[in-house]
Amino acid sequence: MDILFIHNNFPGQFKHLAPALAAQGHRVLALTPRVDGVKKWEGVTVVPYQIKAPKAQQVHSWLLDMDTKLHRAEGAYRAAVDLKKQGFNPVAVIAHPGWGESLFMKDVWPDARLGLFCELYYQSVDGGMNFDPEFPVREVATEPLRIRMKNLNNRLHHEIMDAGICPTKFQLSSYPDSLKSKITISHDGIDTNNVRPNPEARLEIAGLSLTKEDEVITFVNRNLEPYRGYHIFMRALPELLKRRPNATVLIVGGDGVSYGAAAPRGQTWKQIFIDEVRGQISDEDWARVHFLGKIPYDKFLTMLQVTSAHVYLTYPFVLSWSMIEAMASEAPIVANDVAPVTEVLVDGQNGLLVDFFDKDGLVDRVCTVLDDKELAARMGKAARELAVSKYDLKSVCMPNQLNWIENLIARPRIDPQD
Repeated sequence: MDILFIHNNFPGQFKHLAPALAAQGHRVLALTPRVDGVKKWEGVTVVPYQIKAPKAQQVHSWLLDMDTKLHRAEGAYRAAVDLKKQGFNPVAVIAHPGWGESLFMKDVWPDARLGLFCELYYQSVDGGMNFDPEFPVREVATEPLRIRMKNLNNRLHHEIMDAGICPTKFQLSSYPDSLKSKITISHDGIDTNNVRPNPEARLEIAGLSLTKEDEVITFVNRNLEPYRGYHIFMRALPELLKRRPNATVLIVGGDGVSYGAAAPRGQTWKQIFIDEVRGQISDEDWARVHFLGKIPYDKFLTMLQVTSAHVYLTYPFVLSWSMIEAMASEAPIVANDVAPVTEVLVDGQNGLLVDFFDKDGLVDRVCTVLDDKELAARMGKAARELAVSKYDLKSVCMPNQLNWIENLIARPRIDPQD
């Protein structure tokens, strides 16, 4: 069977599912703007589409997001038409709709079933956008209106969605009740045979050589930004360094923005919060803080194997893969008490929880983990047990995803709507 994947950053969440379907003998293609020409990857044919530059026009600020998505949707549509002319007729189109590309796939292939990766439905109340009072929305009165328009892409997709798949209960809870019955919960999956503890691990990075015998505190963001608690961690750092004179602090993450608002023009969140706390930290202590940037995956996994305390902070948003990877590595975890986290962590059982804004409480909890080796080991083992039982790629998540594909193909079709 022909199966098409669509993802702006392919493979993204489909890095396991697409190759698995190709390995079953299906002809699997993927549309993405991230390649220059047709390429082969893990048995998948990756095909580019072109984004046509928009003409200069006046667009309402609340529509800018949808305007960008519409240009991507048009580019993907034209590439899909070309694929159809070449004889490619998928029984299923599997897409991450977040960038708009899959809006018109049913217009090209009316008989194809459209399966969507349902990451999040934006909310103006009880969502990440109003979580942190330090970064308030610009116009409180009109914020619900802006969010309603931001969900326009979601709504248009869900009119034509045959079925959806969603990684966590928290993410599913963001969707309207009218859609939940069409969405299956199944995490993308973590290869817990590869992501595992190793008491003999040694991390060689940035001139350091660290093992489980060292006191290592780790903090990871894709990009260092408030949405993932970077500012809170940095504000906890002066006291943490004073109380842990032998600790090495490793901070992983880029200088850009993944989710929240951009830093003020010409600045980065990374440097803004370094500047805020640097005067409170002696040169000797600062020498123990290492910003590693974005590191290779094997180094990242080794870091999780040697960490003595792994700090994870987030707004109420999508749970990071790194959280489950830390659990699978038996890392002792200190995280904030927020819905996506409490779906996987129980305070005192497989991690320690703290209020997101309580930097002093964060320091206390990290010190508890560092001082109580028995507690740290017990929580680490419990965390791995949960990661293996609920999030293992091969035994749990991949079978669930393949079953979802089978059910998707068997569903009665939903036609595009005018």
